[in-house]
Amino acid sequence: QERLEESGGGSVQPGGSLTLACVMSKTQYTPYCMGWFRQAPGTERAGVANIDRDGRITYADSVEGRFTISRDLAKNTLYLTMNLLEPEDSGMYYCTTGSARRRNGTCYTPFGENVWGQGTQVTVSS
Repeated sequence: QERLEESGGGSVQPGGSLTLACVMSKTQYTPYCMGWFRQAPGTERAGVANIDRDGRITYADSVEGRFTISRDLAKNTLYLTMNLLEPEDSGMYYCTTGSARRRNGTCYTPFGENVWGQGTQVTVSS
């Protein structure tokens, strides 16, 4: 079964940068949709950035212009480069793959479940 493993989280000051990585293992195909979600305490998991097999990218309004999603298919790795981080960006960041895209670009799997990683914590504070 496909596995996702995130890394790169940490603590930074406002205005700082981090790059998250998600390695996809035990897969022999490129998922239709790959993306990043985040969840802060007391809130629901929400989409941050997504990229589909054709390279179409969508971002949440709150991160547009600051975050960049990218992938290296040869390495089966998905990245999220985060610049100008704000305290509101704090939370657990999850990598996910799905077989479809919603209208807002987020990945989902009709009649099933996305594959999720275990998450990596990002904390932005002074």
